Amino acid sequence: MPEGDTVLQTATRLHEALAGQVLTRSDLRVPRFATADLSGRTVLDVTARGKHLLTRIEGGLTLHSHLRMDGAWRVYAPDERWRGGPGHQIRAILANAEHTAVGYRLPVLELLRTSDEDRAVGHLGPDLLGPDWDPGPALDRLLAAPERPLGEALLDQRNLAGIGNVYKCELCFLARVTPWLPVGALPDGTLPRLVTLAERLLNANRDRPTRTTTITSELRTPPSPPSPPSATPAPSAPATTPAPAPARSPARPRAPQPVRVQERLYVYGRARRPCLRCGTPIRLADQDDRPTYWCPRCQSGPTP
Repeated sequence: MPEGDTVLQTATRLHEALAGQVLTRSDLRVPRFATADLSGRTVLDVTARGKHLLTRIEGGLTLHSHLRMDGAWRVYAPDERWRGGPGHQIRAILANAEHTAVGYRLPVLELLRTSDEDRAVGHLGPDLLGPDWDPGPALDRLLAAPERPLGEALLDQRNLAGIGNVYKCELCFLARVTPWLPVGALPDGTLPRLVTLAERLLNANRDRPTRTTTITSELRTPPSPPSPPSATPAPSAPATTPAPAPARSPARPRAPQPVRVQERLYVYGRARRPCLRCGTPIRLADQDDRPTYWCPRCQSGPTP
């Protein structure tokens, strides 16, 4: 699922393949721009803004695209077979002498003046992976609606740009609250730590081929050993005064032990599987029509 980290990786691949090169072919397969021809123009750069892609082209033009749930850009060598999907799913082709970039299933594709980019991305909040990232305005925007559920607030790109449904679930787990807890009900200090963690997680994954939010080991309390079986009563014997039973030391609480973690995500996509921290089955429900995962033991707050 494309989120801020994977969109940045896509922008990097497109920039390396297209920037500084003259387009020898362009094909925008959307009705509004089907007659636009960018051939002969040089691609200046490709950059990510949150989950948006901006391909800037000579002559003051920008090709704006958004991947949403299943869109993708693929880069191919001139003689390489295209494998991103059937031909009817192609929405854009940009080619030069060395590479061809093909956009599949792009729900948003528009050609606009570079000076008008704010019309496409000006509404976005601070970009978690941007060079100008600033947590202060992001916190202000999140706190502006204290009654809003945390999960919905994190997904609103007007608050901070780059978080998708995977990071929403993982961040709520790491904050130990459910995605349905109102922003204003978070314990003191939780929201600033969560915003800081969001920036750290996305940056940690900006170059990884597979998104990872877990650490290599977690402390987990092992299950208590079974109680010893009751002693079998001895056969009847002449009554005697029984010797007092030796005093038994109180059982010591079992200390958490490190457990090797092989999963890459704590809760997302792990419905009914044991929580990596406590072993409780992970639960799944919809929040604003998006599948949402949480641990009912590790995370406090309202649930559906």
